[in-house]
Amino acid sequence: MSENLHIETRKGSEYSGSPAPFAFFLILFIIFIALAALVFPDPLAAMFSGVAFLCLLVLPFTVAINKEWEEAIILRFGKFQRLVGPGFFFKWPLAESFLKQDKRIITLDVARQEVMTKDNISVSIDAVVFMRVVNTKDSLVNIQNLWNSVMKHAQTTMRDVVGNVELDDLLARREEIAERIEQVVEGETQGWGVDIISVKLQNVELPEDMKRVIARQAEAEREKRAVIIKSEGELTAATNLEKAVQQMSNRAMYLRTLSSLEDISYDPSNTIVFALPMDVVKGEIIGLSAFAKASGERSTERLPRREPREKSEQT
Repeated sequence: MSENLHIETRKGSEYSGSPAPFAFFLILFIIFIALAALVFPDPLAAMFSGVAFLCLLVLPFTVAINKEWEEAIILRFGKFQRLVGPGFFFKWPLAESFLKQDKRIITLDVARQEVMTKDNISVSIDAVVFMRVVNTKDSLVNIQNLWNSVMKHAQTTMRDVVGNVELDDLLARREEIAERIEQVVEGETQGWGVDIISVKLQNVELPEDMKRVIARQAEAEREKRAVIIKSEGELTAATNLEKAVQQMSNRAMYLRTLSSLEDISYDPSNTIVFALPMDVVKGEIIGLSAFAKASGERSTERLPRREPREKSEQT
């Protein structure tokens, strides 16, 4: 709060709004008009009237206007005299001149340029600089063509900073690189009366072959992730199946097999070959064999016994 008050006090003392030039020529005009009226019709009346007319013509040149966002410096015989702010201000004609400065935030487009990165890849890059004038005197006295100078300096700084980083870092850490450019530009332009608000990298254009390489790299990375996810899923499924197998008996496994056959046998035109381990159906095969053997013995006992052919012939 005290710092802001100090700035406002300093500005108030520097913003000289003294109407002395305007009042001086206005008083001269009144005096000579009065003298011309007093000596009329004396020949001196014409001279007094002419001088009064000249004073009246000079009056507009003693007044100038600054817009709300403008400041100006007054130069008396080419030397800095004072700083004036928005609104009316007064100056001495011929002896004093003024230079205005815009105090608003200015946007500078840094032209697109080809830059070679640290890993020898050519990229086309442009940026935008946001800045404003904080010291009107320094911005007008210490530097010629302020905006063009800041833009050229930002352009060379961007080329130097980008040339010291690799392409991957440029694409992944654009904000950090922009902040580095901002710090360098702000340090170099400290005596120019400007404040570099921010620097933004707009477009980083890559060559077509490099775009294809990056696209293939991204595709390979996605395929790698997909394979890893799929393998992890298969590993989890295998672990769960192993636990299920350990908990299921042979008959439960056989019922699960029959259930799977039922699920995939909706279309009768398909032929399904399903391989089963022998230990799964071993009990069923033994049971079927014993059942077939028992059935054969029963059928044999039911058949009538026939006498030998020799005995029938003897009879």
